[in-house]
Amino acid sequence: MVSSGRHCLTVQMVRELSPRLAAIVDALPLRPGLRVLEIGGAPGAAARAVAQRLGPGGHILVIDRSATGVSQIERLAAAEIQRGVLSARCVSAEDFCLREGEAAFDLAFAVRVGALDGRHPEAGSIARQRIRAALVPGGPLFVDGGDPLRQVRLEAPDRAW
Repeated sequence: MVSSGRHCLTVQMVRELSPRLAAIVDALPLRPGLRVLEIGGAPGAAARAVAQRLGPGGHILVIDRSATGVSQIERLAAAEIQRGVLSARCVSAEDFCLREGEAAFDLAFAVRVGALDGRHPEAGSIARQRIRAALVPGGPLFVDGGDPLRQVRLEAPDRAW
């Protein structure tokens, strides 16, 4: 069993994508070799599916503010991490920035992230600026809530990070 707050999931349930997550992954404009950023991706089911589609040379980084969530990703995606196609980092979207020498990401996506779905507007403004800075110029951010995704406008930063 994998404990996630008040919910317990079997490893089998976590490994299979729900129809909703499958539709979201299918809607992403993925191709081999891309660098993808997933925001708030614990326990890693969508990231594992994305990693399969990116193939050699591609990479997905999952960030999540929960240390427990990152531990779940590391445990459930150990094979992908070992192959170098997936990594996880414990950080909020509002505090995220590229590490020294880290390449920018081609696209980003988030599912049920309060800072990006309108529930927390101030945090959302900061998060969008941070994500924009981590993407290649013009790199898109997709969030759930469309059919099944919608692209979020990434405004120009109003301050330096």
